[in-house]
Amino acid sequence: MVTGQKGNRASFITRLRQHYNHWALLASIPALLVSVPFVTILTGLVAGPGRNWQHLMQTVLPDYIFNSLLLLLLVGTLTLATGTACAWLVSTCQFPGQRFFSSALVLPLALPTYIVAIVYAGLTGYTGLLQTFLRDVAGLTAEQAALDMMNMKGAVFVLSAVLYPYVYVLARSAFQLQSRSLLEAARMLGSSSWRMFYRVALPVARPALAGGLLLVIMELLNDYGAVKYYGISTFTTGIFRAWFSLGDLQAAIYLSALLLLLIGLVMVLERWQRGRARYHSSHAASHHPIKPIKLKGLQAFAAFMVCLIPFLAGFAIPVAQLLYWASITVPKVVDDRFWRLMSNSFMVAAAAALLCVLLSLVLVYARQLNRGRALQAIARLSTLGYAIPGAVIAVGVLSPLLGIDKQLAAAVYSFTGQRSGLLITGSIAGLLTAYVVRFLAVAYNPADAGMLRISPFMLDAARSLGYRPFKALIHVYLPLLKGPLLSAALLVFVDVMKELPLTLILRPFNFHTLATKAFELASDEMVAESASPALVIVLTGLLPVLLLNKLITHKPRAGAKKSVQEIPA
Repeated sequence: MVTGQKGNRASFITRLRQHYNHWALLASIPALLVSVPFVTILTGLVAGPGRNWQHLMQTVLPDYIFNSLLLLLLVGTLTLATGTACAWLVSTCQFPGQRFFSSALVLPLALPTYIVAIVYAGLTGYTGLLQTFLRDVAGLTAEQAALDMMNMKGAVFVLSAVLYPYVYVLARSAFQLQSRSLLEAARMLGSSSWRMFYRVALPVARPALAGGLLLVIMELLNDYGAVKYYGISTFTTGIFRAWFSLGDLQAAIYLSALLLLLIGLVMVLERWQRGRARYHSSHAASHHPIKPIKLKGLQAFAAFMVCLIPFLAGFAIPVAQLLYWASITVPKVVDDRFWRLMSNSFMVAAAAALLCVLLSLVLVYARQLNRGRALQAIARLSTLGYAIPGAVIAVGVLSPLLGIDKQLAAAVYSFTGQRSGLLITGSIAGLLTAYVVRFLAVAYNPADAGMLRISPFMLDAARSLGYRPFKALIHVYLPLLKGPLLSAALLVFVDVMKELPLTLILRPFNFHTLATKAFELASDEMVAESASPALVIVLTGLLPVLLLNKLITHKPRAGAKKSVQEIPA
């Protein structure tokens, strides 16, 4: 019996060694990092709600819940309608400016929400351009309340103007991939253009629309700068208030847990709406693309305006205002401190991008080397950080860092008799750890997509030539993954440049980035002075946005069949 148990144990260990190697152990490092906030929140829940929790429940918690849900409902509806309408028009219609709008409508992705919020607050203020024009040029007296943006109405407008591209990008891709024969069949059965869109194209594109809407919701629940600047109380602002104003970490943990619960409910709802439905496109779809509908007259003008308004609201007007403010404040703002800001921002963004790309490479290569299902679970866990709001990650990372610092301080004191203070908390290392937790998924997805394009037999060929795994990675895989890894690094770099809540909580003392400085200047009523750092963030973000747009634009392949019949408008 004992011999049998030893044999089973030896057999299990042998199977384990066959399926996993030391690369699998390396791949568990990012999973452990991402699990830290979850473990902190869970253990914090066990420790109790904190001294201020009862007071928060009776006073501000209902506002947090109501405002967060109201933002999700209103912004979600607006972004869904705007993104879907624009995607349908640029994908299936021809009208003046259609090719320009096809690319230009993604540009608001380059602007952080808090920067656009600052711009519109300054633009519509009493001394802003809009009221000045109405008062001094047009001779009109505008009612102040009607133009006030510092409320829920303004927050919904700003967030919708910036976030609709998440729906637009995925919807456009879905519409472009739909088969023309599917729409032609609907037309032959007597469907009008509207009925064809509503009954055929929209249901087929439903997974893409739901995916875009889920991204919008994630960004909304993560947003801190815009809602804080407009004075809207949400879960994110509540976490900051509990931590900074009340000094109550347990209350912040409980609010974080509620926010995670809300995110979990949203993800379950998104899965539920898919149900058991499957949305497959036939292989022939790629050979039979949609023939654009030519719009004329009033229809063409309406389509032009539908695309023009979101482009102006989300990109053109904010950038024009930033350029104007920067032109009049550059001499006061751009000095040695400004270059130090840029240096700080580029340094932490580049370091975070490098760490995320390295860990992503370890993850995807470990999956290539090991066939076990555990690696899939590890990869899935490692990419959950992007779904967690920055404020929650900050709280989840800060508590363990404080614990480690206490242990280090005690060890230093026992050896030297000197008090060392906090060594990791409030350091660049702590900040980079949080960035990795938050943005690892951003780097992992391009790396994984690049690895999937490489045949698994490539590894067998390299091993047959005597290459060990590390040598095969350096000489075989890295040259093939160069493009996806560069894209991954670029995406993480830009996301870190824009990141605000994580940086505000975890940055070292007196350490500023372009994002924190722009937000601080605007909060101190120095709105025009905040334009220069904001413009640098926007210009940095334009390159990856245009790159992504080029990558996801589907063009008819060479040799594709020409359409034989045009769909009537």
